[in-house]
Amino acid sequence: MRDAGYEQHEVKRARYAVAAVFTVHGAVTGSFATRVPWIQDHAGLSAGQLGFALAFTAFGASCSMPLAGRISHRFGSRTALRGLIAMWTLSLVLPSLAPNLYTLCLAMFVYGASAGMADVAMNALGVEVERLLGRSIMSGLHGMWSAGALIGSAAGTLAAHLGSDARLHFALAAAALTALGVLAAGWVLDVQPGEDEEPPPRFALPPRSALLIGTVGFCAVFAEGASLDWSAVFLRDRMDSSAGLAAATTTGFMLTMAIARISGDAVVNRFGTVRTVRAGGVLAALGGLLIVLAGHPAVAMTGFALMGLGIAVVVPLCFAAAGHAGPNPSQAIAGVATITYTSGLIAPSLIGGVAQATSLVVSFGVVTALTCGLVAFAGVLRPGERGARAEVSPPAAAVPGPRP
Repeated sequence: MRDAGYEQHEVKRARYAVAAVFTVHGAVTGSFATRVPWIQDHAGLSAGQLGFALAFTAFGASCSMPLAGRISHRFGSRTALRGLIAMWTLSLVLPSLAPNLYTLCLAMFVYGASAGMADVAMNALGVEVERLLGRSIMSGLHGMWSAGALIGSAAGTLAAHLGSDARLHFALAAAALTALGVLAAGWVLDVQPGEDEEPPPRFALPPRSALLIGTVGFCAVFAEGASLDWSAVFLRDRMDSSAGLAAATTTGFMLTMAIARISGDAVVNRFGTVRTVRAGGVLAALGGLLIVLAGHPAVAMTGFALMGLGIAVVVPLCFAAAGHAGPNPSQAIAGVATITYTSGLIAPSLIGGVAQATSLVVSFGVVTALTCGLVAFAGVLRPGERGARAEVSPPAAAVPGPRP
């Protein structure tokens, strides 16, 4: 990729623009999640059929993410992100139009593929802005994604409460989010490939560095997926809690993650990536122990809150480390993203399988053991941290080279 002589104000503007894109991306996810029951009823699906259809989201994302780097190479980062974020926001409409299982599987594949490519493109640009600023910003960017998901979820909850048709809801949301996403993407950095730079392959195995970094991300996303999908069930079945209290547990988990991500950059800049992830692993493991040993709902809720706090910044830091680990950030980020998406896909079903064979307590014992992996393997993120610091000039300096 060709360096450009960006002014400080251009880099700062690009940071806010990428943050806005992250927010839009999250808002699509939050909007969709609230209307899944409507989609299930509209398509006439059983719980098992719905789960099968939703699995195509991760399948589509995993297949498409390696393409993001080639698209950015072909069109430049700004144009590529404009197109990919528009594709993602508009794909929100598709699931609401599906009348049966087969069409919903196809819609979810396209939905997931669009999500994955936009995800890789915006993370690669976030890493580039972080490199130019010389300090951590990836946690905050993912915090904006969480904030967008909460906003989309709140709007979707209101739409569901009013009994609105999801086709109308998604059409209006897609129109508004597409306009916001395309506008924001117009202010990101326009990173162009060098004249002699070979385009990345359409499909390639993740580099070894991405596999190691992805191991850390796998542990965090597994805990995230398990907590999001099973925290309310745990409170209801194990603690005999009310439906409202059980739902509040999941909301509390999401809130702690959002708050930790938004404030996480200050911690990373102060203590470094490795120590931050290790400390997060300790907090997450402590939360897991509270969940496993809980005899009262308040203890379990505290455990889930600590779990969210501990794992919140891990995935953003994994993407940052992958982006700094080699000459092709998009390919490395795509590799890490594929591993984390896979983790998020298998976590809920594996937790359910273990719970069926034993109990939910044993299931969250498995989650707790995996959070200990954050402490054990955090060191693999160190090369990215050093690389980021070594490559970045002071924020006020311009990076030498021709303008794009």
